[in-house]
Formats: sequence, C-alpha cells, structure tokens
Amino acid sequence: MNLRDLKYLVALADHKHFGHAAAACFVSQPTLSTQIRKLEDELGVSLVERAPRKVMLTPAGRDAADRARRIVAEVDQMKEAARRSRDPEAGTVRLGIFPTLAPYLLPHVIPHIRERFPKLELLLVEEKSDVLLSRLREGKLDAGLLALPVHDDQLHAEFLFEEPFVLAVPESHPLARREALTLEELNDQQLLLLEDGHCLREQALDVCRIAGASESEFRATSLETLRQMVAADVGITLLPSLAVKPPVARPRNIRLLPFSDSAPSRRIAMVWRRSSAMGGFLAELAKVFQQLPADLFSIDAAVAPPPLPAAAPRPRRSAA
Repeated sequence: MNLRDLKYLVALADHKHFGHAAAACFVSQPTLSTQIRKLEDELGVSLVERAPRKVMLTPAGRDAADRARRIVAEVDQMKEAARRSRDPEAGTVRLGIFPTLAPYLLPHVIPHIRERFPKLELLLVEEKSDVLLSRLREGKLDAGLLALPVHDDQLHAEFLFEEPFVLAVPESHPLARREALTLEELNDQQLLLLEDGHCLREQALDVCRIAGASESEFRATSLETLRQMVAADVGITLLPSLAVKPPVARPRNIRLLPFSDSAPSRRIAMVWRRSSAMGGFLAELAKVFQQLPADLFSIDAAVAPPPLPAAAPRPRRSAA
C-alpha cells in the first residue's frame, strides 16, 4: 500500500467513475483499475461494486476511502508546513466563500490581500455553506468564510466582521415612506427568500420568526433574483449591506430601510481546521478582513439613494 494508491481510491470515491477518476489522477483507466484491485487484494475485502455504467463503494470501501482521505490530507499538510517554514507568506491557499457574500466582499478585500501578500496564490471556491464545511473537513479547502455559528470542535472560527441587513421594498410599498422601521413592523409581512441550502435563507427565517413575518411561496436562486423581484414590485426582502454598496448597481425603484432597533445582521468568520499546519498564516490572512474600513458595513451608506443619472449635454448650436 502506498500514498498513490490511496489517492486513486479517494478519486474513485469522489467521481464514482473509473474513467473520470483516472483523468483526475492523470493516469490511464486500466492503471487506476489495476491499482484498486491490488489494494483490494492487500486488504482482503472488496472496495468497489463494479457495474457496466455505475461504480459504488462497498461499506468497507467507503470506510477505507474516508481513512485514505485523512491520510492524504495529513501528508499534504506535512508538505505545506515544510514549505511555509521556508517562506510563510508564499504558496497557495484554497479559500471557500458562499455565494451571497463572495461577489460583494471580494472586490473590496482582494486588493488588500494582494498588497499584503504579493507572493500568495489565492484559489477561491464559491459554494453553499454546507458544501464548504464538507470540503473543509475533508482537507479539500484550507479555510472558508462562513456565517456564525459553526458547530464543530475540530474547526477554529476567527471572527471577521458583522454585516447588518436592510429591508428592500418597492417604492410603491407602504413601508417605502419610512426612514427606518422596527422588527415589529415586519409582523404579518411576507418576505421573498432564497431557496434551501443558502445560509442567508436560514438567517432571514430567524428574523421572520422573531418579527412574526412569513415567507412567500417564491424562492430565488440568487440575491440578484431577489433584488429584481423587489424592483418588479413582487415583494420585499432582506439584503445584506454589502450587497447594496457600490460597485453593485441598485435599481432606482427600490427603497432600502434600516432597522432602528435590534438591527438584524450576520456575523462572518474565517474557519479552518485546528490541526492545520497553516493556522498561523491563516490568522494573519484573517487580519486583512478584520481591518476593512468600518464604513464598508455602515447602514447609512447602504441606504443612501442611488445618484441620479447625469443629464445628457445639449448640442451646441453652430453660429450662422
């Protein structure tokens, strides 16, 4: 048994297909299949159920693949620890971030990361929070930006910032005449929310439960869909403050309202494995996020009306 064969087994567990697993490992399909059979002979159990168009791992195969994944991750960590001891601020970091945060935060923070760590290669992975957590535990990610709380004793969570929510309403809505509102005023309101799997949906549902609001039957796949549905006078929704800050364009027929009491928000942290050899460096990387300017998360700047479009200049009349 060697590390190469364990990587083959992990690839097969991930892809459930000999050809795809072989391609991921940059070997031929017969080579990968032969090594998996040798691994089965060595362990004395069947690891794979082979069917013409489908590959499934046996219970023993799933257990072996989980153990192999941890071994491969530990070896990768050993290599990374050795490399970072030579140059702590270089190398690659695989950072996960969820879709309702990524496009709104990254334009503000990436320039600061490049300035602080010019030799760092940052590989960004955008996925829903449950996928990021799974990949983080499996060693496929080095760290992830996630909304708190994160319940896992094996993971360290470094708080970064708190992002308030604002209520987005069409200009025709009765609440649009208000400058601010309380959570109680959401009582009996219906909110447009994201589909299942988005952590923002769970955060919005928490607000609904506190305020006595409910969700509409429509479920969006993205924040941009929610924004356009509000602009189309379909309903109202909660938006995180970063999602309404420049350079994000805002339709003029949307009114943004802050909360005057118990302002709902989400708390964002950088999360990594406590066993990670990169812990020291990731703590330094987290500081870049923690040092973002406070006005980036200011409600006042978020709810300011968008500027009027510049008037087109009148054509100059030539002299007769």
